Amino acid sequence: MPQPRRRPAGGGGGARRPRGGGSDLGARIIVAVPALAVALTMVALGGTVFAVGVGVLGLICLHELFSMFERARPARLAGFVGFIGLLVAASLGDRETILVAFLACIPLVFVVTVNQAGGGGAPGISVTLLGLAWIGLALAHAVLLRDLPHGGGLVFAVLLGTFVGDTGAYLGGRAFGRRPLAPTISPNKTVEGLAIGVVIATAAVWWAGLSQEWFGGTKGAIMGVSIALAAPLGDLFESYLKRDANTKDTGTLFGAHGGALDRLDAILFTAVVGYYVWLALT
Repeated sequence: MPQPRRRPAGGGGGARRPRGGGSDLGARIIVAVPALAVALTMVALGGTVFAVGVGVLGLICLHELFSMFERARPARLAGFVGFIGLLVAASLGDRETILVAFLACIPLVFVVTVNQAGGGGAPGISVTLLGLAWIGLALAHAVLLRDLPHGGGLVFAVLLGTFVGDTGAYLGGRAFGRRPLAPTISPNKTVEGLAIGVVIATAAVWWAGLSQEWFGGTKGAIMGVSIALAAPLGDLFESYLKRDANTKDTGTLFGAHGGALDRLDAILFTAVVGYYVWLALT
């Protein structure tokens, strides 16, 4: 079956095309500005507000993933309950607590799968555990990152590097893209877009580091490179799953930007990388 045409996404940049995409970019900006304001408010307030906000987004992401692979009959109840458990573990404990919570999800997924209407078998268990590992563990690490000393600044740096790099890759790919980056996964992404996105993301986080005494330019540059390289991997990972599911967008929550997963795919990688890189730096 022919694959649906995909819109260019960030992380690798779109292939060069004729001018005239201004309306698409305008629609993206209209959605992005209020979404960014909400995200920054969550980060600034931290604590329960941040955890609850992350929890709502995570549940939407899980819903989108389970809907994409509905044919596998994922154990939705186990996925949602397990995800909430992972966030509680992150809020009240540490990495070891999250690991214990994730291991507890495995028998939970099994019991729910066996007893739900129509069963689910290995495909249902696999998709459910994929959601908990990919979305649940990543957002649990986002909570851990926010709870670190200077956590607000660290989460801001991760968001800055991810979304500035995404935008740079998108615009750079449209303007200069020639060589496909991953044609079998996301044909519109280009090597040129990726390179521009990495440079811009690294520079943005380096600049943020210079503006904070506790951060510094060196740590900022290292964090920036790490985030810049992890973000496109997260984007390609989601693109691979969408191509397998024959889906263009995971949802419509963010209008022209698609669903929650379409917007958070890179964050699901960069939040984890940012957390562990910062621990290594300190």
